[in-house]
Amino acid sequence: MDTSTLFRLDGRVALVTGGSRGIGKMIATGFIGMGAKVYISSRRADACEQTAAELGEHCIALPADVSSVDGCKALAAQLAEHEPALDILVNNAGAAWGEPFDSFPEKGWDKVMDLNVKSPFFLTQALHGALKSAGSSDKPAKVINITSIDGQRLNAWETYSYQASKAALIHLTRRMAARLIQDGINVTSIAPGAFASDMNKAARDHGNSVAKAIPARRIGEAEDMAAAAIYLASRAGDYVVGETITVDGGLVNASVGASIDG
Repeated sequence: MDTSTLFRLDGRVALVTGGSRGIGKMIATGFIGMGAKVYISSRRADACEQTAAELGEHCIALPADVSSVDGCKALAAQLAEHEPALDILVNNAGAAWGEPFDSFPEKGWDKVMDLNVKSPFFLTQALHGALKSAGSSDKPAKVINITSIDGQRLNAWETYSYQASKAALIHLTRRMAARLIQDGINVTSIAPGAFASDMNKAARDHGNSVAKAIPARRIGEAEDMAAAAIYLASRAGDYVVGETITVDGGLVNASVGASIDG
């Protein structure tokens, strides 16, 4: 057993959507550190190019809007101009919407469900050929969906479509895994808890307060997210299929609820 290479990604090609900031950037940074060539995509071309320049020569910007099926196909076509095969796809691009129940709008439902559920499916579909070219039973290609603990537990915020979308993506991960393993492609997901990002402003701006509710007594750090993604993407995770790894400091699985007497 050669444990020295279990977590290495040398020679592998990855695509991370929403890779210009937040969790996507954390994952891209980790992949590059383990030897991968990483393409990052985001809707804002300037942010995408800036992050690629920051992360160095092994990071390439592919700006795209994957909120539509056409956008997913366009990104797959862009990648095909550079690479004949794709070892790792991280479906990280996402959106959230919070509004009271009585006024929650259709656009807040459609925007979130389209980007958080429909896009991971159709981008993976568009990249199916590239993933098949890279994958085999001995060395599977990887699709990693970024879900959320909000798909595993109730959140007090009125983010109805977001919570529904992440629960849907967790189940979709399993269904896609059942189909794509036939082609040498493993599908898994990571459900992050509190990580500082533009989407999670509470963790970003009030980390110490948020940490008080977390069993680990801190919010997530970039290394926590990168490590989970590296595990799933590398040889270390080759026998993990359809699983959702919760990375949240124990909030979902190590929190004791209040008891009710009487």
